[in-house]
Amino acid sequence: MSEDAECRDELRTARLLLGTRSAAGESSEGVLGVRAVRAAVRRSPAPMRPRRLAQQVARKLGRLDYEPAVAVPLQLARRAVLGSAAQAPPRFLVRVDEFPHYLAWDDPDSYGVERYRRFHTIMASAGVPYLLATPSRVSRAPLCPDEHEWRALQPTEQAVLGKLAGEGVAFALHGRDHRTRFASPRRHSELCGLEPAALERLLDEALAELADMGIVPEVFVPPFNRFDAGQYSALARRFVVVCGGPESIGLVGFQRTPVWRGEAVYLPSYFPLYGRASDVLPAARRLIEAGTGLWTPIVLHWGWESDAGWSELERLVATIAPYTAGWGEFLAAVRASGDDDER
Repeated sequence: MSEDAECRDELRTARLLLGTRSAAGESSEGVLGVRAVRAAVRRSPAPMRPRRLAQQVARKLGRLDYEPAVAVPLQLARRAVLGSAAQAPPRFLVRVDEFPHYLAWDDPDSYGVERYRRFHTIMASAGVPYLLATPSRVSRAPLCPDEHEWRALQPTEQAVLGKLAGEGVAFALHGRDHRTRFASPRRHSELCGLEPAALERLLDEALAELADMGIVPEVFVPPFNRFDAGQYSALARRFVVVCGGPESIGLVGFQRTPVWRGEAVYLPSYFPLYGRASDVLPAARRLIEAGTGLWTPIVLHWGWESDAGWSELERLVATIAPYTAGWGEFLAAVRASGDDDER
């Protein structure tokens, strides 16, 4: 990547972090001269494999969790430019994986429509908007790469999706059928290893199938949080935001969040904000108390919350509801930060 392209990404990331020029008190370009800002938004390419492995170890040791590795440097950057105005409520971006559930065919009693409706009722009653990761098909035995059977979304599943757009839900493409290409749990991925033409075909087929249901997602959530670093450009051509998670570190390295990379914003979520509601809640409370003012991605799995009996989810959403942002608001901020006209 050229130096100009890297600087462009860093400038866009700074705009997303700091907001408008008037809020920053100086030009968007000028803030890159502030040491704390430049350090926080520095564009880092996907590291070589030994470095990625070291980052994975650091993540397991808690050194690359969200608070120390993301929130602290981004808060320092905001304070360096905004002063006391940097103190503001966090803006939680809640992502939910996934409906239809990847086990909806294998275990419909546990992960079918009725269980998801219970989850959505809890979220909607609390007033928490969220992004729903949605595959365009459902696989049989999706963790078995030698299995090939899949089905289209059933009418009941399509009917649920049809109601959600008016109830605070945005949509992300969550692959085509959520089937792993590799048997090892450490390598589960629907995308990794695909040749460029096969990747393009998979994405376009999945988008067309969702479009037939009236769903046009602007966000991508990779199944199993895994995609090859070289596949990012194909994703960025199709989506405004590309998401990730802890597993992404092993493939694209640790990156702060959100950050502009090429033509899309990369938005990974990290522990403890990626996990069960019981793990997310204490961290969310700390971030609210700290007044971070940051776009802060939280990832929940409704199947996990169903298995846990819903009570921890209810406690979490009651706490974060006043601080959650709609995904439309975030996408508008992304577009504004990517506007390269004179600001």
